[in-house]
Amino acid sequence: MGLLTRRKNKKFSYTPRYYKGEGSPYEIKHKFDDFRTTVGDNKNIKQKFNNAIDELKHNPDQAANRRILIIVAVLVFLFLLIIGFDLSIFFPK
Repeated sequence: MGLLTRRKNKKFSYTPRYYKGEGSPYEIKHKFDDFRTTVGDNKNIKQKFNNAIDELKHNPDQAANRRILIIVAVLVFLFLLIIGFDLSIFFPK
C-alpha cells in the first residue's frame, strides 16, 4: 500500500572539507563589492548612475580620475581618425 503514502526526500547536511569561514561557501560575491557604492539594494539604473558619478567626483585618488580622462580622450581621438574627421579645424593656420 505504498501508493497512499508519500515518500520523503533524503536531506544531506554537506559541508565542504576545507572550508573554515563564515557565511555560505556557495555565495557568489565579487572581489571589490565591499568598495563599490553602485552595488547594493538600489535597483534603479538612474540611482546607480548617480552613485557612480558621485563616486567619481568624490574619489580621493585624483590620479585615477586623470587616467580615466586621458583614456577617454585617446579613444575619442582614435574614433575621429577612423571615421575620417577633419582634425585641422582644431589647429590654427
